[in-house]
Amino acid sequence: MAAPALGPARRHCAGLGCVLLLPLVLLLRGAAGDEESGAGACAASFAGSCGCGAPQRPGTHGSSAAAHRYSREANVPGPVPGERPLASPKMVPIPAGVFTMGTDDPKIQQDGEAPARRVMIDAFYMDAYEVSNAEFEKFVNSTGYLTEAEKFGDSFVFEGMLSEQVKTNIQQAVAAAPWWLPVKGANWRHPEGPDSTVVHRLDHPVLHVSWNDAVAYCTWAGKRLPTEAEWEYSCRGGLENRLFPWGNKLQPKGQHYANVWQGEFPVSNTGEDGFRGTAPVDAFPPNGYGLYNIVGNAWEWTSDWWTVHHSAEEMVNPAESYSEFCSASQT
Repeated sequence: MAAPALGPARRHCAGLGCVLLLPLVLLLRGAAGDEESGAGACAASFAGSCGCGAPQRPGTHGSSAAAHRYSREANVPGPVPGERPLASPKMVPIPAGVFTMGTDDPKIQQDGEAPARRVMIDAFYMDAYEVSNAEFEKFVNSTGYLTEAEKFGDSFVFEGMLSEQVKTNIQQAVAAAPWWLPVKGANWRHPEGPDSTVVHRLDHPVLHVSWNDAVAYCTWAGKRLPTEAEWEYSCRGGLENRLFPWGNKLQPKGQHYANVWQGEFPVSNTGEDGFRGTAPVDAFPPNGYGLYNIVGNAWEWTSDWWTVHHSAEEMVNPAESYSEFCSASQT
């Protein structure tokens, strides 16, 4: 999540208004709330959706009603039931700046990352870590909130994370991505279905969180989701023209810097980085801005609509999509 910074307005990045890092498996980042995926791959066990289509939300895409519903103004924190938490002590300032967003050489055309364009960003604060199960539990205990996965009764889970018992009851799959399976009873408390639990991984990112769930959490926390531009700017950690937030090599000097897939996808994950599923939110070195797991581990939501059509012209604080790292703008 992101939050505003103190002092005169400066160019910098944010997440949720006070960017809160919420790795919600398929919840914190994505279409119509653009979901940014880690470089190369995300951890298995993504929840909320299969990530293959745009979420179904009220309002026609492009209409004034829809534009307002997902605008920054419409998501300004307001009175909410339950006790308000104290501001996160783990937010870091993201300085204002100018960066090159996107690329002229996209590896996956369907992701709509082209063309490369110069973007100016105001300063903001971003949570240093993804939102953990423990932090999300505080929100739920305070408000009695039910996630959309809990209301719907199911969510999508990566096949490789499921027990044989759970898989025997599944008769469907996503046609274009058959490794994503609909699992009854899968939600943030039970990421891999009813026979799983987060009791022993409270320091892991919360999963199976929808865009609406992410916005509800951020509002309760007094923050907001970052825009896609803010997310990408902060992800780069101050570096320009690099493949990863730490440089051009995935494993410099043989060291792992992110929780990503190793092996033949989607058949075999060797877990060489130490994890076959999600990792603790403080695992691996932070990027240049002090943000952990900004690549890999879980998908995160941004605030604005996802689109494959981008202008090559220079922009200032564009808001085309919304992520679940909470952020806050600096003003």
